[in-house]
Amino acid sequence: MDALDLARWQFGITTVYHFLFVPLTIGLGIFVAGLQTAWHRTGKEHYLRLTKFFGKLFLINFAMGVVTGIVQEFQFGMNWSEYSIFVGDVFGAPLAMEALLAFFMESTFLGLWIFGWDRLPKKVHLATIWAAAIGSNLSAYFILAANAWMKHPVGYTVENGKARMTDLWAVLTNSTALAQVPHVIASAFIVAGGFVLAVCGYRWLKDRDDMWRGTARAALLMTAVAGVVVAGTGDMSARLLHEQQPMKLAAAEGLKRDTAGAPFSIVPGLEVPKVLSFLSTHDPDAVIAGTEDLQKRFEQQFGPGDYRPNPEVVFWSFRVMLVFGLGTVALSVLGLWLTRRKRPLPDWLAKVLVLALPLPFLAVIAGWLLSEVGRQPWTVAGELLTASSVSPGVSLAEVATTLVIFTLLYGGLAVAEAVLLTRHVRKGLDEPANVAAQPEPALAY
Repeated sequence: MDALDLARWQFGITTVYHFLFVPLTIGLGIFVAGLQTAWHRTGKEHYLRLTKFFGKLFLINFAMGVVTGIVQEFQFGMNWSEYSIFVGDVFGAPLAMEALLAFFMESTFLGLWIFGWDRLPKKVHLATIWAAAIGSNLSAYFILAANAWMKHPVGYTVENGKARMTDLWAVLTNSTALAQVPHVIASAFIVAGGFVLAVCGYRWLKDRDDMWRGTARAALLMTAVAGVVVAGTGDMSARLLHEQQPMKLAAAEGLKRDTAGAPFSIVPGLEVPKVLSFLSTHDPDAVIAGTEDLQKRFEQQFGPGDYRPNPEVVFWSFRVMLVFGLGTVALSVLGLWLTRRKRPLPDWLAKVLVLALPLPFLAVIAGWLLSEVGRQPWTVAGELLTASSVSPGVSLAEVATTLVIFTLLYGGLAVAEAVLLTRHVRKGLDEPANVAAQPEPALAY
């Protein structure tokens, strides 16, 4: 094991941990804004109580997301300086737009929302939470556009060993980004929906209050609709993989040789004929490239080397993403059916919703692994190898030290996050008489 291996482990661990908070922030912000809108339109007090209850959970998660995200920036300079030098001119624009426009918008209006209760006009205060939630989604767009460029670089030229941007619009409207952004954001709504459903299931078993059934219904609907978007954008992504990242597609299916009418592999040894070709091209008889044949072609194109990603990680992460993601969506559809026509939330379903909390999180983490590990051995497809991206002056001992420090630090933050969220969920909603007396949700923790 060398510094490159540990640098990859470090970036993978910190990014996976950070990514636990990102989708929840994206989806939960919109959900809280929706609850406050319902209070604004109806004047019903329980919507206000729910807004403040889930608003506190949103704020805890947002704070942890900001703290864990800062480390990512330092790693670019410490462990991946060659990568930073190569992509800096291209990444500078979308990441600057994310920081100066989207994150500034998100954090500023979130601060106004926190401290604006009973200080801002009701409509203005409502607008602040929507602005903050929209800012979260804009942040995701700019970051995902930069990430998509690594998989399908466009709008650039290479000069003196560095990528130079020639067309910002091409980078922001990259076909890979246009498929990836709605797919990831819709997945974030599934994560937020699963989180809200677990909270509602727990509180329903404690309180038997119909407001938890109503809130669960809203989360069930959000999750089901998001599932439709994920399926549609997933179909778009599969066709783009066939065109732009054929090695990732082949590795995800364990396909070794170029195959006409390629089957979809459910698990090793269990295949559905021609489905992979149909999903990838909408032609059941189309030829799908295999990893071994692609390896030979890439060796001719790029020179000697192994251009195949880790087959086990890519193959199984795709199936974990698919099974756990579809399982969460299927559970939401079942929940909508069982609670139709004002029927109460069944106790067994409430327990299942609590137990199913990890499923959407595991699905998005598996999706991230599929996306990033499947791109290997490239950091920028066709341009920069991962082995050429690591900082040349960083030693194995230095990377190992920071890896241990970050892992322990993030482990402590995980415990703190779990304690804060669990404590607040167990406490439940403020009593009606206390709602007006405690106008600033952030101060409660």
